[in-house]
Amino acid sequence: MSRAALRMISLLALLALIFLCVGWELAWAPIRPGGSWLVLKVIPLLLMLPGILKSRVYSFQWASMAILLYVAEGSVRATSDVNSLSVTLAWLELALSSLLFAGLVLYSRSFKRAKQLLDAELADKGPTSVH
Repeated sequence: MSRAALRMISLLALLALIFLCVGWELAWAPIRPGGSWLVLKVIPLLLMLPGILKSRVYSFQWASMAILLYVAEGSVRATSDVNSLSVTLAWLELALSSLLFAGLVLYSRSFKRAKQLLDAELADKGPTSVH
């Protein structure tokens, strides 16, 4: 899959996850009626957004570690919440965060592979002398 496709998948999954988290905690199925402070969990997602938009490899790398918190939350809430809508939203969070994780890791990995190929090519050429 191309880098552009992986970047787009990551970006769309991130935007969908932001939308889901805000809607879930403020309107659709908040822990407390009228909204929940748990909506603050969207802040790390918002911090990822500029780096993902600018295709910064470092942002993809650290975001791939941070997104695991959303995978964990989705897993826990999908199996422990009692509200059926909340359970459905948790499964959706789990799916989106897993998709985002895969996109982030594969995008970052494509740069590592390209660097390895370049290093191997340079090593094959051997030292060059400039006169």
